[in-house]
Amino acid sequence: MQESPFYAKVRRGLPALIDQWRRLGQGDPERLALILAETARVAKLGEPEATPGADELAAWSRPEAAECLPLWAAKTATYLLVQMPAHPTPESFDEACAWAYCWLRNRDFADFDSALAALPAHLQEPLAQALKAAWTDRQGLRLI
Repeated sequence: MQESPFYAKVRRGLPALIDQWRRLGQGDPERLALILAETARVAKLGEPEATPGADELAAWSRPEAAECLPLWAAKTATYLLVQMPAHPTPESFDEACAWAYCWLRNRDFADFDSALAALPAHLQEPLAQALKAAWTDRQGLRLI
């Protein structure tokens, strides 16, 4: 099965998403890894088999880690970034695709307009194009 262009952008953007969360997060690297894993468990965004260490978290933020980065980590980083008072935004279109993909994986939306409206105001414009691509990709993958 051929990878969709959108999903390829998501995979390339996932390490940048993790990296941005690591840079903006407050605390030492071990604590950030613990926060990521515990938030995933509590918010029901995934079930990490083990809490990653600082080195593993750092490795996930490198571009070459895109294929081994667990989805729970990206979904949780998105969840945390969206809530930050600093109002971070994606720094590239690939990263925006990763944010949008995780946004749709974290919550259920009836339609695209609902998904866009649920974003915090500071993310609606920066994620609009990527969210539309994510929504189209998601709808294309649904079985009848």
